[in-house]
Amino acid sequence: MGVAWAEVLAGACRLIHSWRTTVHWTRPDSDTLGVFPPMSRAEQPSRRTVLAVAVAAAVAGSAGPAAAAGSAADAAPDETAARLVDNHAWTTYSDWRSGTAKGTRVVAGSRPGVVMGAPAGTTEYTDPHTGTTATWEYATWTSPVHELAVPSTEVIASWNARTPAGTWIQIELQGTYSDDTATPWYVMGRWAAGDGDIKRTSVDDQTDDKSTIWTDTFAIDDPSTGLRLASYRLRLTLYRKPGTKTTPTVWRLGAMGSDVPDRFTVPASAPGLAHELIVPRYSQEIHAGQYPEYDNGGEAWCSPTSSQMIIEYWGGRLTGEQLAWVDPSYTDPQVCHAARYTYDYQYAGCGNWPFNAAYAATFKDLQGVVTRLGSLTDLETLIAAGIPAITSQSFLKEELTGAGYGTSGHLMTVIGFTVEGDVIANDPASPGDTAVRRVYKRREWENIWLRTKRYNASGKVVSGTGGVCYLYFPARPTARQRKALAAVGVR
Repeated sequence: MGVAWAEVLAGACRLIHSWRTTVHWTRPDSDTLGVFPPMSRAEQPSRRTVLAVAVAAAVAGSAGPAAAAGSAADAAPDETAARLVDNHAWTTYSDWRSGTAKGTRVVAGSRPGVVMGAPAGTTEYTDPHTGTTATWEYATWTSPVHELAVPSTEVIASWNARTPAGTWIQIELQGTYSDDTATPWYVMGRWAAGDGDIKRTSVDDQTDDKSTIWTDTFAIDDPSTGLRLASYRLRLTLYRKPGTKTTPTVWRLGAMGSDVPDRFTVPASAPGLAHELIVPRYSQEIHAGQYPEYDNGGEAWCSPTSSQMIIEYWGGRLTGEQLAWVDPSYTDPQVCHAARYTYDYQYAGCGNWPFNAAYAATFKDLQGVVTRLGSLTDLETLIAAGIPAITSQSFLKEELTGAGYGTSGHLMTVIGFTVEGDVIANDPASPGDTAVRRVYKRREWENIWLRTKRYNASGKVVSGTGGVCYLYFPARPTARQRKALAAVGVR
C-alpha cells in the first residue's frame, strides 16, 4: 500500500480510538503524557468536531463455528487480567429478580430478561437529532450495587436487548468513588435497534469534575490522584408508545471496570495454540464513499465491518427485506447495514463500542460484550473454544510488519494463530475481501494491542487502548465455551 492509502487509514475510523485514549487520559503534565495540553472542559473540542477535522485531513471454507483441540481453552484465568478488569453482568432469572422494578417485570425461560409490565408513568423526550418531541410510557429496573473487585479508572457498559418498532431503552450508571462520594446518574446510551423512532445516541457534556463520560466510557478525570470508582449500579429505562402493549426485552446488562496501568510495553506471552477459525472476510475499503451520512462512508467502518464478520461466523444472516434499502450495485450490502445500525448520532460515527455489541445481540441467539483482555494467551483460550474476538489497537506503520499503514485506532478480528504463534487476523483495512486475511508477528501485535502508551508519528506520547475487545458468542454457549469465557472474566 502507498502513502495515500496509509493517510486514508489514519482517518475517521481511527479517530474514535485516538480520542478515547488521549483526551480523557490527559494529565496535568500532559505535555509529556498526552497529545493535548491541559484544557478545561469548555476548551475541549466536541468529538464530532474532532471527527470532522480528521476526515478532512485524511486524504473460505465453512462459515460455521469450529472448536479446536488443545489445552488453551482449559487455561486458568489470567492473573494479571483478573487484577486489572472486573466484568460483571445480570443475565439470569435470579439476577433480574435481585433488582428494583418500577413498572418492569421479569420473564423466565431459556433467556430470562426484563420487560415492561404496567408503566410507571409517561414522559416527553425531544430527540436532539430530529427535533421531534414525543410522549412515551416508561418503566425502570435498577440493579443492586456491584462492588468492583478492581477499583476502576474506566467503566464501559454493555447490554443485549430487543427493541421492536415503537420502543427504545436508556442505560444509566451511578457509582460511588473511593472517597465515599457519589457520581450523578450518567447516561451511558439511548438505544434502539432501528432508527425509526429515535436516533440511537450517546450523550455529551456529562461530568461532575471528578469523572466524565466520553461517548460510551466513564473515565476518572485524573487517575494520578488515586481516585477510583469503587462500586456502581445500573438503571434501565424501557420506553414504548402510549397505549400499546409492545415492549423492549433486555436479556443482558452489565459493565466492565478496569484499572490498566500506563505501559509502553507488555510482557511477551509464549505461543500455546496453532489453530484458525474460518470467519467470513469483508473489507471496509470497498465501501469508500458509500452512505457518507454514516461516518463518511466505508473508510471509517472498521468496527461494523469487523462486527459483521463475527456475526456471520456465528450464523447470523440478514434477509433481503432488511437489505432492501441498500443500493443493489454495492458488494457486501450487509456491511452497509451494520454501519447504519451501529451509528451513534451524537458521536457521528459507527465506532461506539457498546452499540456494536448491542447490534450483534440483535441477531438470533447471540450475546455481545465489551471487555479488556490481559494477553494473547487469553485470545488463544477463546480461539481454542471457537470464539473469535474483535480487538482495538493503534500503531505506526513500522510497528506492525505487513500492515502497510499506521493508525491512531483501528479494529480487526483475531481468528487464529500460526504454528509459530503469530496472529491470524481478518483486517478490514484491506483493498478487497480477498486481501482481508493477514498474519501479523506475535510480539509486535501483542504490544500494540495491550499497551496504554505509545509514541505517535510526531514523537509525542499518546495513549493506546490497553487490550479492549468485543466478544460475541452464543446465548447458550457450550460447556467448553463457558469455561473459556469464564477464564477471561466473562460470564
